[in-house]
Amino acid sequence: QVQLVESEGGLVQAGGSLRLSCAASGRTFSSKAMGWFRQAPGKEREFVAAISWSGGSRNYGDSVKGRFTISRDNAKNTVYLQMNSLKPEDTAVYYCAAAVRMDATTNSGRYDYWGQGTQVTVSS
Repeated sequence: QVQLVESEGGLVQAGGSLRLSCAASGRTFSSKAMGWFRQAPGKEREFVAAISWSGGSRNYGDSVKGRFTISRDNAKNTVYLQMNSLKPEDTAVYYCAAAVRMDATTNSGRYDYWGQGTQVTVSS
């Protein structure tokens, strides 16, 4: 069993930056791919970013490419999402997820564990 706990999100102005973190319990964090997804009100859950078990492979959703960066620290059992140049359309609940696989999958159905979500609000 893996438990994921996201850091608190927050309110930021458009153009600003915010870093989310997600701490995982368990000894097998380093063997799992990690991902970030988001869901805005009235919209479906959207893929944001994913990172392979080693950190050597990363994938990003088209809407965040060039602005967001996913990284991980296996020694700390933590994955990060650095969000720069934030836009109002980035407003959503952000979820951290872990997959019992090593590749940086973009498919939410392949993730086995989910955090509780954290609200990010970007004001214009």
